[in-house]
Parts: sequence; structure tokens; C-alpha cells
Amino acid sequence: MQIVIDRHSKVPIYRQIVDRIRELIVSGTLPEGFRLPPERRLAEALGVNRSTVLTAYRELKAEGLLHAHVGRGTSVHAPVQAGGSVRDSGAIPWKQLFREGASHRQDPVVRDLLELTERRDVISLAVGLPAPELLPLPLLTTIFDSLVEEAGPEILLHCPTEGHTPLRETLTRWLATRGIACTVPETLVLSGSQQGLDLMVRALVDPGDVVVVEEPTYVGILPVLRTAQARVLTVPVDHDGMRTDVLETILARHRPKLIYTLPTFQNPSGVEMSLTRRRELLELAARNQVPILEDDPYSELCYDGSPLPSLKALDTTGQVVYLSTLSKVLFPGMRLGFMAGPRPLIRTLALLKQGVDLHASSVGQRLLDRFIRDGHYEPYLKTLRTAYAERRDTMDRALNAGSIPGLAWTKPRGGFYFWCRLPKEVERSRLLAEAADTGVAYLPGDACFAEPPADTFVRLNFSYSSPEQIGDGIERFLESVRRAMRTSRTQIPHQIGTKPVV
Repeated sequence: MQIVIDRHSKVPIYRQIVDRIRELIVSGTLPEGFRLPPERRLAEALGVNRSTVLTAYRELKAEGLLHAHVGRGTSVHAPVQAGGSVRDSGAIPWKQLFREGASHRQDPVVRDLLELTERRDVISLAVGLPAPELLPLPLLTTIFDSLVEEAGPEILLHCPTEGHTPLRETLTRWLATRGIACTVPETLVLSGSQQGLDLMVRALVDPGDVVVVEEPTYVGILPVLRTAQARVLTVPVDHDGMRTDVLETILARHRPKLIYTLPTFQNPSGVEMSLTRRRELLELAARNQVPILEDDPYSELCYDGSPLPSLKALDTTGQVVYLSTLSKVLFPGMRLGFMAGPRPLIRTLALLKQGVDLHASSVGQRLLDRFIRDGHYEPYLKTLRTAYAERRDTMDRALNAGSIPGLAWTKPRGGFYFWCRLPKEVERSRLLAEAADTGVAYLPGDACFAEPPADTFVRLNFSYSSPEQIGDGIERFLESVRRAMRTSRTQIPHQIGTKPVV
């Protein structure tokens, strides 16, 4: 791929790169699927700053000419005809019609990491999924056959938008055992908890509204807030969870529409908000009349002792909306989550949901209801806790065995993840390239920050892979870190204000 830079031209260098690569694609010189050099390698070859190449690649991606995949780099995405021109079917220029925030401000990291689950040559320490081999498929089959025999084709018909009523009754009883008192009209079954985030933001947040999130935070909330054009303010997380002293300052200066938090085994950090901080958070929210969205997907997966009470269980003023999912424990492909909150809010969210998908999977809801009612849920949880505790300990031992100076992490008491701070010598995008070469996937920590952090973090999952794969995967990951460290020492460091391409 030949690119000549004219440093005397008035055309910006990044634009010269864009124009030349586009010309090569349109002419057919670079065919569909052609893999472009990594940003750093092309920057070195051209004698320019890496951020210049990043900008050029980003521009070409926005035009639909390039596509980036985790573990596969950046490749040509525009098919060409035999005559050498990009196919033109007279189609509508969709990218020009998208509203502000619809796509170009989104990070495709979650989509790309889920795609990796289909690749057998990659050990994925990235995705937040339960172990597939532990899912109770024979029991699920038995329950399904029983439901078909009892209800016949009715199980395949519609159900209320709010959810299958027997399941909502089951969920209220289940929540009561966790100290959360709510009625059936105060519950809403969702097509996964991600839908709950979307509905909540669409119901409450207008463009420009302030939303407070933790730093770092769940990667899935940031795209939702960007699409809503919210103003995101972050509160750092330490070993006791969200810094309520920082939150108090923010609340004194701004009027947030919403506080979003994962207080129990936080994703990505694994931190558990202390009981003192939970009470302080509730008091601050009540005093300032700001609702709290408590995202709680992991409290059932506690491996040492018992989890602390949820914010919803401690709430006496109705400030907390509780969001959870069964996807981290059972049947992630069924996409079933649920919310508990004040009746007026649940009614509004149900109307918004009705315009999206009418209702969550009827079959999935009936299966889940019967699974819990028949007493299978708690024994299965015990099986998962034992298995995941073993996998967590395996990952901890493997990280310790790597003995890389400057690599830091905290062994979590529950949840799915290790949150690791990497040595300062590690160059972020180089690590991605090295990990792709060694066949291991991880979640780059940048995706969990509203703005790029000063340090380099990664999130490593221990629930999805077997103990043997975890050992092998950590060995591959640590080798990638060593290579990225060796490489970075030989290069001139420079600061860039962009996220790595994933």
C-alpha cells in the first residue's frame, strides 16, 4: 500500500492519507477484506504521529470504507465492482441521515467482543457470560416438555408488556427474600437488563441533562447516554465503592436527572460499595431529590460470605429503581431481566417498551418462572458459586505466577471480573495487537470510562472459560503484556487523546 505524504501541501496530512486510501479502495487495488497495517506501524512508515493515522482510519470508517474487529485489526469494508468502482446501487446515504449520536459516537466494543464468542481459536477473557457447559440443559428440556404438555400452543402466544404475570409474582416473592418489598404492578420484565438502561434513560433524560455514573462504569451504559446526548459526570470508585464525598460536591453544583451505580461486585472493578457508603448515597440522593438506578446483576454470585443488602432494600424514600438480570446466571440467550420501582415509573417504562418489542420472550418467561417455582434456582446457584470460585482462584494464581512488575489487581469477592492496572510501559493499542496475535481477548479498560484514563486498565472475565482455558488464556495475555512492554521501550512515547481501535 503506497502512500506519499506532501508536507508542503495545504491539505492536512490525515486528509492526504484518507484520500489516498479511498482512491486505492475505489480503484480496486485494496480489495474487500484487505487488512490495513496497524496505526502505529503505518505512522512509523509515513513518519507521522500515530494520532494522525487514527484520525484518518476513523474518517474512513465513518464513510463505511473500513471496518474494525477485535483481534482482526482494520480491514477494507467497501466491495468494488470489476470495473474498479465502489458498487453504487443508488441506495439512500444512510450515514448522512442518522441523527446526532445515533452511531458515529458509539464504541462497537461490546458487539465485537460478543462476536469473538464464535471463534474457537481465541480464548475469550472479555465477555461477561456464564459458563455454557454449566447451563442445566437437560432440566430445561424437561421443563419445556412439561409446559408444552400443560399449556400447548399457549406458551408460544403473546403475554402482557409488563411480563408474564406468574413470573412477576414469582419475582416479587424472590425479591422479598432479598429484603426488597414490591408488588406485581411495581415490576417489569425486560428483554435483558440492557433494555432497562435504555428505557430508563429514554424516560428521564433529555439532551444536555446531567447523569452521574461511577468511574469506571459498566461499558453498556455509556453508549445509551451518548445516544441520549446526556452530559455524563463521573464519580471515582475506590475500595469502598463510589466516592460519596465527590458525589456530594457534584450534587451541590449540578442537578442530575439520574445517578447510575453498580454497588455490588461492580462491573468492571469488582468493588463492593461499603454499607456506610450505601447509606451516604441514599441520604444524598434523598436530600437532592435525585433518583438512583441500582444495577445489580452479580449479588447472587458471592463466593466469600454474603453480599451486603442492596440499595433498594435499604431505601426508605422510594429513590431507588432496582434493575437486575437472569442472564448472568441462567440462559443468557433468552435475554431476560427485570426492574422494580414506583408504579408510575413502571407504567411509563412499560409504554415505552411496548413501542420497542411488545414484551420479552413468552417462552423464556414461562421457563424461568417454572425453574424458580419448582425449587431449581437455589441449588443451581450453589453449583455456580462453587465453580466460579474455583475459576476466580485459578485466574488469581495465574496472574500471580506471571510476576510482571507494575501489574496490579484485587481478587474480587464476587461477580465475574478481575480489574487490572497495567504497567505504565505498556502501550494500549500495541497490547491489543499482541493479544490478537497470541489468541486471547480482553476488554480494554478505556471502554469503561467516559474519557480516556491516564492509566491503562483491562477487564478479565473468569466465568466463561474453563479453568484450563483460564490458565492458558492468562499465560497468553501476560506474554502479550511483556511484548507490549518490550516494544514500548524502543519507541518514542507520545500522548494521544483517543481510545484504542477494538
